[in-house]
Amino acid sequence: MSVDQSDPDVSLIQVGGELAYATAAPLRVEVDRVLADAPHTVVLDFADLHFIDSTGLAVIVHAWRAGQQAGTTLRLRAVPRFLAVILDITGVAGLLGRPLRATPRTVTGLDHHERPAATA
Repeated sequence: MSVDQSDPDVSLIQVGGELAYATAAPLRVEVDRVLADAPHTVVLDFADLHFIDSTGLAVIVHAWRAGQQAGTTLRLRAVPRFLAVILDITGVAGLLGRPLRATPRTVTGLDHHERPAATA
C-alpha cells in the first residue's frame, strides 16, 4: 500500500497484493488517517490487487461511509474484473454509486478496468 497526498484535494491510496483478514487493518487505519484531513476526494487504486475477501470488502464500505461523514467523495480506480464482479454481486457497487446524504461533495464513482458482462 502506498499513499500520495501531493494534491491537497485528492488523496490516492494504492492497494496491492491481498486485501484480506490478515492484511485489511492497515488499509482501514490509512483510510481513517487520510479522511481526518477531509480531502475532496479519496481514490482507492486497485491496479495491483490480486485477492480480496469479505474483510477487504468491509474496508471499502467503511471508506465510503466514513467519506460520506467527512464530505469526501470515494472513487475506486483500476478495478480488476474479479473485484468488479464481487462489488456487483454483493450490491456494494450500487452502494458506492449513491450518496448517504445529499450534499454536493458526496457523488461517488466506480472506475472499472473491465466491466463484467451483462447477464440475462
